[in-house]
Amino acid sequence: MSDAASDREWNEIFYSSQDGLRLYARHYPAKTVDGQTPARSVLCLAGLARNSKDFHKLALHLSRYSSSPRDVYCLDYRGRGQSQYDPKWQNYSPYIELLDTLDFMTLAELHHVSLIGTSRGGIIAMLMGVVRPGSLGAVVLNDIGPVIEARGLARIIGYVGKTPTPQNWEEAALIVRDVSSRFFTDVSDDEWLEIARQIYGEEDGYPVPGYDNALAKTLSEIDLASPIPQMWPQFGALAHLPMLVLRGENSDLLSNETVKEMAARHSRLESYLVEEEGHPPMLRDHRTIRVVDRFLLDADSSQQYHS
Repeated sequence: MSDAASDREWNEIFYSSQDGLRLYARHYPAKTVDGQTPARSVLCLAGLARNSKDFHKLALHLSRYSSSPRDVYCLDYRGRGQSQYDPKWQNYSPYIELLDTLDFMTLAELHHVSLIGTSRGGIIAMLMGVVRPGSLGAVVLNDIGPVIEARGLARIIGYVGKTPTPQNWEEAALIVRDVSSRFFTDVSDDEWLEIARQIYGEEDGYPVPGYDNALAKTLSEIDLASPIPQMWPQFGALAHLPMLVLRGENSDLLSNETVKEMAARHSRLESYLVEEEGHPPMLRDHRTIRVVDRFLLDADSSQQYHS
């Protein structure tokens, strides 16, 4: 694993997967003062076609501005962001991405972490609860649960790998706004441009796809006419951990009924509704960031965590 020097607020980490792909992560170091011990580290896992940039504002707050700063690591799955594309598209699966995540945790010596999983990342968190339950200390599920709504999944299938490549950043912002504005109703034009820069990559100053379009092939195998498998057993594997569930008010992937059932089955679950946002909440607004920060601090205290 190599950690490239950077004058930005994060360090760039490159490491190799077991099958030889060059994978990427961001590390936001804890900015502690007066000999303060960093709080429990956080690992952030993005949505299906998203990347580590989605967590920038949250990671900055948790690492620099929280009352108990902590190291934050944000991963790019294979085929996303700055991670190498996989020539075998069948490897774009939650299980393989789980193995990559566990490899990174071993290389970075991360134990008993707080995991923030957006959509796909939350699915990986539930799988991790089965495969390696001792690796987790607390979990934030961002707009994901054991039951995935078919209409939301159909919408995702409809755009992944099919969005046109914009000619410039202004066009990129318009594309993102057109796709998302009916679910995210309080976003300014400047913010749409910032969000576009999270989603797309950049080459010679121009936007480029932020993921391997072959990712769409994995979705083509989903039969929406059949029941979508539910993950209640995997969710149950996290029952011993403090958990925060974020749900977008306009989400079409995670229903309010599912959140209620999750709370009924998990005695240590808190939930928070992110107003005027859809799937998934962007983790950019101050209120949601404060909710996540407070939850992590409380989880640390409840488990008498020490670094």
